[in-house]
Amino acid sequence: MAEDWGTALARLLERSHTASPLRISQLVDEAARSMGMASADVYLADVQEDQLVPLPGTRGHDRPADALAIEGTVAGWAYRTMSLRLSRRRPLAVWLPLVDGIARIGVLHVTADQLTPALLDGATQLAAVTALTVVSKSGFSDLFSRTVRSRPMTTAAEMVWAFLPPRTLGTDKVTSSAALEPAYEIGGDAFDHGLDDGRLHLTVVDAMGHDLAAGLASAVALGGCRSTRRAGGTLADITDRIDEDLHRWLPGGLLTGVFAHLELDTGQLAWINAGHPPPLLIRGHRVVPAALEAKGELPLGLGPGYQPSRTVHRAQLEPGDRVLIHTDGVTEARSGIGTRFGEDQLVDFVTRALAAGEPAPEALRRLIHAILDHHHGRLQDDATIVLAEWHPDTDDTRRRESAGTKARRDPSTGASG
Repeated sequence: MAEDWGTALARLLERSHTASPLRISQLVDEAARSMGMASADVYLADVQEDQLVPLPGTRGHDRPADALAIEGTVAGWAYRTMSLRLSRRRPLAVWLPLVDGIARIGVLHVTADQLTPALLDGATQLAAVTALTVVSKSGFSDLFSRTVRSRPMTTAAEMVWAFLPPRTLGTDKVTSSAALEPAYEIGGDAFDHGLDDGRLHLTVVDAMGHDLAAGLASAVALGGCRSTRRAGGTLADITDRIDEDLHRWLPGGLLTGVFAHLELDTGQLAWINAGHPPPLLIRGHRVVPAALEAKGELPLGLGPGYQPSRTVHRAQLEPGDRVLIHTDGVTEARSGIGTRFGEDQLVDFVTRALAAGEPAPEALRRLIHAILDHHHGRLQDDATIVLAEWHPDTDDTRRRESAGTKARRDPSTGASG
């Protein structure tokens, strides 16, 4: 049986190279059937992580598949916790998370006449290959972008999303996750994070305005940031480059931001704050007061004559520390009666979620939805959050993850759906 699975998965990969994106769901279903399963359906998370949307070509057992809510469904439970979920209703089924690295992209729904440990192992392997196949195709096809959108994006939002990296990335030493809204109209906010030679780079920027010019300023900032660091530049080189580019090519285009490097072996954090809200240091499920605050400096885009040099601040992290960087749209979001969401509520929400053992991507997903709910679904300013955790001790990390999994585990796992 294992050899048959290997053959089926190898055939799926081989055929996917030349298959049109519309045929991917069919190829996955065919692979599942050849592995002894009854069917396999692919669902992708929408842009705002509200729903799991069937990939075009996916079919249910007797009708086209419907979109499924991430909150309150078996499929959503598998997505939120990144754990498989069994259903004993007929037909027998299992929901498995689709994961790119450590980033969630959707779920795989597999049905079978019998759900044996061996079949579950095969379904897990199929989910891994399916995720790789979807990601490899999504870079050059509009099908996947259309699938995960419920309405058109503005030009500014389209441009910013094109520059953004995956929302979650990590290694055995660090995890970084991001969230941003309003997804379809975002203009001035953007984030970046990347791993290179034992270092995590973090960037959060907030351009003045909420229009195409603001989106262009954010795109210029991310482009200058990546170009400089990939050429071996320092944090000061990065801010100098962005300042010069904005001043020269987008006169009047101002931008605040935090630019940081985290050394993964030592936990040394270095950052520059250009007129931005200070990062927060979360240690042991509480915020260390003023740990990362520093004297404010001018935004970028004014030119070198206004801020001739930038201050590089440094702090030593402890294992398990988390650094949270946000834009002012997070804390300034106001309800219909004018109540601010506020930093206290932000801190309380994040620390409670992390204390409950929620993975960072899920904590940020729920946080950004809480901010939207606070503002009745309509933000007046962009809201962006990046949360990075340094966890160099892999044994301690596994213990924390195990404890978190137990805390999240549904007592009816394996018997509901």
